[in-house]
Amino acid sequence: MSMNKADLVQAIADRTGGSKSEAQKHFDAFTEAIKDALKSGEDVQITGFGKFYVQERAAREGINPQNKQKINIPASKVPKFTAGNALKDAIKQ
Repeated sequence: MSMNKADLVQAIADRTGGSKSEAQKHFDAFTEAIKDALKSGEDVQITGFGKFYVQERAAREGINPQNKQKINIPASKVPKFTAGNALKDAIKQ
C-alpha cells in the first residue's frame, strides 16, 4: 500500500483543518521551492526530517540488455534524499 499525491494532499488538509485546495496550493509551493533550490545547486535540509540534494553521476559505459552491445551513458545529475534521525526513529516505532 502506498500514498499518492492526492492522498498526501488530503492528509495535509485533514491535519490542518483547511480545505483540500489550500493544502494543494501549499504542497505545490513546497515542492516547487525544493525543485528551485536543487536546480540552483543548493541542498535543502529540514531538521528532523531529512536532506534533499543533487548527486552527479559520471559518464560510464553500459550494456544494452536487448542486444548486449556496449553503450555510452552520459553524465547526469539525480535528486537524492537522505532521511534525518528523527524520521528514522519515528519509523522504527
